[in-house]
Amino acid sequence: MTLRPLGDYLETLRAVTPLVHCITNYVAMNSTANLLLATGASPAMLHAPEEVAEFTAISAGLSINIGTISSHWADAMLTATATADQHAIPWVLDPVAVGATRYRQTLCAKLLAAKPSVIRGNASEILTLNGLASQGRGVDATAATDQAVDAAVALAQKHGCIVAMTGESDWVTDGAQHYRINGGHPLMPRVTTLGCGLSALVAGFVAANRDALLGATAAALACFAVAGERAGSSAQGPGSFQVALLDALYQLTPDDLTTHAQLEAIHAV
Repeated sequence: MTLRPLGDYLETLRAVTPLVHCITNYVAMNSTANLLLATGASPAMLHAPEEVAEFTAISAGLSINIGTISSHWADAMLTATATADQHAIPWVLDPVAVGATRYRQTLCAKLLAAKPSVIRGNASEILTLNGLASQGRGVDATAATDQAVDAAVALAQKHGCIVAMTGESDWVTDGAQHYRINGGHPLMPRVTTLGCGLSALVAGFVAANRDALLGATAAALACFAVAGERAGSSAQGPGSFQVALLDALYQLTPDDLTTHAQLEAIHAV
């Protein structure tokens, strides 16, 4: 199956302006909301167990990020994902530092049972989720992306979902079709929460393009790659890069994305 031009997915997102319910970490809330707004989606940040089921049911997409979990947040995540499954609402799992503690691994096992539409993580996180030996250092990626490609494919096949693995180059797979995306800038790992924001952006893209989850996920990653490259060309350091990235996402047109995205179909892994 051939993907549509990547700009089509961005055009649809901006036409739909999907409401994305984010249960994310304390560090990422503000930056994630700004990234969604700059690209064209509508963010909502709430995590009280008493209201997440009601709110998830009226959302177009859901993003779950375990970065600063606690017991009541974990309960809210499980309720929200069960609601998303019940209402066929696409949702994204960001298993931040899943290899760091047993608590994170136990929670992620429960979240995987709730059938995520997309898993977005770095190579270390994907290796851990797939049950392979990997020592993660906090939220950093300590395994090379290429080392985890087989794990990403196996994870997608096992859970019937899209796996988006990000690093120096990004990989997107549904277990049968595989794409690599190049671009971005070396300053991106120097700005905290960009990966968290990207997971939420993936949720926005799949919410707006429910019939094309693989292409929508690839388009979200390509948006970040193209915008990151442009932001890096003018940034003087991490601070100015973060501002420039928001501007680049806002200014990115569907034609820009289709023309400048470095997307490569991989026929064998």
